[in-house]
Amino acid sequence: MGLMRLLPRTHERTQTSGETQLARVIAFANQKGGVAKTTSTINLAVALQERGKRVLVVDLDPQGNLTMSQGLNPDSIERSMFDVLVHRLPITEVIHEQEIDLAVSSIDLAGAELALSSQIGRERAFEKSIAPVKAAYDYILIDTPPSLGLLTINALVAANGVIVPVQCEYLSLRGLVQLENTLSMIRENLNPEVAILGILPTMFDGRTLHSKEAIEILTENFGPLVYKTKIRKTVRYAEAPVNGSSVLKYDPKGPAADAYRELAKEVLNGAKARKHA
Repeated sequence: MGLMRLLPRTHERTQTSGETQLARVIAFANQKGGVAKTTSTINLAVALQERGKRVLVVDLDPQGNLTMSQGLNPDSIERSMFDVLVHRLPITEVIHEQEIDLAVSSIDLAGAELALSSQIGRERAFEKSIAPVKAAYDYILIDTPPSLGLLTINALVAANGVIVPVQCEYLSLRGLVQLENTLSMIRENLNPEVAILGILPTMFDGRTLHSKEAIEILTENFGPLVYKTKIRKTVRYAEAPVNGSSVLKYDPKGPAADAYRELAKEVLNGAKARKHA
């Protein structure tokens, strides 16, 4: 059941100089699938929530893996982000209060790109949909499909920045060039501010030379954009969604949970550095 409230979970956010601060919008994007994008979206969100931040997670992937990871069935959801994007349903109608506030996906979302394609301003449908709730959250994190289609473009147009999960394999690194080209076009035409906030190495296996070489290549090419946090291979990331929770709830004291807590620190520190730049 959707929530009609605008202020989530905790006390109202403080205001600075009489102005309400708006949520920082971060898209998780990589056109390659299987890079732990959904895992990273939900676990960073919960790690930020642990640090007192108000967080909304949006599932823009028709596969609905993020929605499922919070114990919901995308096949039985009546109203989802499809209705928000295509029929202009208020996003508050599809926000479910699970472990974290979640705007849910359903299989219908697979038809959103076709339905939006004939609409004027189709690239800004998502940006408009989140505008009414941006003052209620500190962060809005978006899980995007493994493609650079219209749903992902909608996320990038609305975003302040992008986190790119990259599997520690050589072939995974090549997709970064295509993503950078897409971001360049979006900056020129739709959102001049969007940029890569950070590149997150995932599925890292310190026992293999290949993983270490992949990190070296990333660092050589992208330098400080590469997060120091490395998300290591572990079965915990697969087990947690089966239980309808993040790894921080499923195994709160384990190294898998701690990795995303470290990532949250890096994301917050990066935001502070930009604020005082």
